[in-house]
Amino acid sequence: MAEVEIAGAKIKGGKLMMIIPILSALGGGLWGGFEVYKDYMDMKGIIQNINISAIKSQNTLVQTKLDSALEYSKDIKNNLRDDILKLEGYIDKIDNKVEKSSDRIKNTQASIDLMVENTLAEMNQLNKDVNSSLREIESLNRETEKDVRDTMRDTEERIDSNLKQLEDRLNERLQEALDNPLVGN
Repeated sequence: MAEVEIAGAKIKGGKLMMIIPILSALGGGLWGGFEVYKDYMDMKGIIQNINISAIKSQNTLVQTKLDSALEYSKDIKNNLRDDILKLEGYIDKIDNKVEKSSDRIKNTQASIDLMVENTLAEMNQLNKDVNSSLREIESLNRETEKDVRDTMRDTEERIDSNLKQLEDRLNERLQEALDNPLVGN
């Protein structure tokens, strides 16, 4: 191990390793303290050269501007509050009108719905009535067709019968005329 002798003290390797960082820290601390002292002295010189009356006049000017800005801000705030209150009044009126319109629309819609339901009910009833009438007409039409066919058959049979009778009478007369000796040869 390495040994170092400083001022009659012998320092062996492990102790040496502890002393070097301690000495470094002390040196760095002294250097940092000197830099802080130097900055302090520089600032002291700057502070002694500051014009306090100029700063006071500047602060007074800034304070005056701030007071004016605060007053202007209060005026703006009051004007905005008044405008907002007016808008709220308008909005309330519009809400009332919208609500009344909505109620009227709902009532009108209910009336229209009722009219549509009534109209649909009437249309359904008319449809039923028309269908019933059509069925009755179809039934009457079938009966009338049957009656016409029956009447035509009867008429045809009568005509056939009358023709048969007429033919028989004609044949009979012809036969009589042919059989008559006076008609002649």
